[in-house]
Amino acid sequence: MAENLKGCSVCCKSSWNQLQDLCRLAKLSCPALGISKRNLYDFEVEYLCDYKKIREQEYYLVKWRGYPDSESTWEPRQNLKCVRILKQFHKDLERELLRRHHRSKTPRHLDPSLANYLVQKAKQRRALRRWEQELNAKRSHLGRITVENEVDLDGPPRAFVYINEYRVGEGITLNQVAVGCECQDCLWAPTGGCCPGASLHKFAYNDQGQVRLRAGLPIYECNSRCRCGYDCPNRVVQKGIRYDLCIFRTDDGRGWGVRTLE
Repeated sequence: MAENLKGCSVCCKSSWNQLQDLCRLAKLSCPALGISKRNLYDFEVEYLCDYKKIREQEYYLVKWRGYPDSESTWEPRQNLKCVRILKQFHKDLERELLRRHHRSKTPRHLDPSLANYLVQKAKQRRALRRWEQELNAKRSHLGRITVENEVDLDGPPRAFVYINEYRVGEGITLNQVAVGCECQDCLWAPTGGCCPGASLHKFAYNDQGQVRLRAGLPIYECNSRCRCGYDCPNRVVQKGIRYDLCIFRTDDGRGWGVRTLE
């Protein structure tokens, strides 16, 4: 039985960049993808694989995005417009030279092990950036998440699960909140001790939203049955992440950690 499919659309499984690469490989212009005769032969650097200096000319072995490793080419510095990738390449190179030889002066040629390290580092950065994009695509909070590993070549942690909701620990049973507070100002004028007081505990936060309780004590926040609004100073955790955070690889063998960027 035939159906009228006019107006229907199907999501493309290829990314915008992949479609642009296909156009360039086939030498086809496509205005909808921004590929014209003027930029048809403009290729994007995926990462830099090696470095050498002949006389006073610098050359880089370039892995082109959308092309296999076998088609990587040596290019003079003036042919490359990827300023960010160049800076990162030399930053990684200097850091590794210091670690290996306690000097940062760039040699005229890189030994194979050093070049291989830089390729692995570039691949790791790409994997971390993809993971970072996945995390931010799932987040429902204001603060952005960045990922950083300047310690080793480990990629995204395998045992890490990002969630946007609370998960109750094993053996814990949550009871539905039956009552809420009647406060007009939960911090400065709590009625009946507000929610913490009703549970015989102290108010957890100061006027900056910082925890002032001793570590290990429970925190009782206001809930959906309370008269106070969203801006109540006793509603901090439930607002989620509001500041930019960085998931980073620690340099003392403790694995991955998290720190604020603000």
